[in-house]
Amino acid sequence: MRSATLTRYGGGSSGVPWLDEAGQDQVLVRRSRAAGLPPWLPDVHGLALGVPLPGARGDLLLASTGLGRLTRFTLTAARRAEQRPMTTLLPYRTASGPLLVGARSDGPDRHRLGWARGTGPWTEWADLVIHEGSGDADVVFDPVLQPLPGLAHYTWVNRLRAPAYRASRSRRES
Repeated sequence: MRSATLTRYGGGSSGVPWLDEAGQDQVLVRRSRAAGLPPWLPDVHGLALGVPLPGARGDLLLASTGLGRLTRFTLTAARRAEQRPMTTLLPYRTASGPLLVGARSDGPDRHRLGWARGTGPWTEWADLVIHEGSGDADVVFDPVLQPLPGLAHYTWVNRLRAPAYRASRSRRES
């Protein structure tokens, strides 16, 4: 677990105020490898962001994919996280239609974040700079129970993810 600075540019047109408004957030970040394979083997990489909200936290989870029209919906493996872009893989339901969030590396601890509608073009909206050090390893990220404002999950996405999140929660509770 590490801390990071998320700098939102503002002036966007996603229809999600949190994405469209300028601002700076001190966020929690966790990197992961899906299968937990040795570092010399390719794996699907993950990036979890925990954004402080008034009285709560909103979570955003990204996994290594592509950014192309089809590859943004396909998990991909790499040896290092910065070798592959990442997306939310499944769309969020927003007031202005389905939306994906993505990130591409600008180096080991720097990412540019974007959003896209379906298979449309990407619009950059923020920079993420991950800081040195570590934090509380017990922080749990759960975008279903802790969504960001304006980024709702479709019912079919919740149904698809429910078994994995239910299993994860039960492991943490036991």
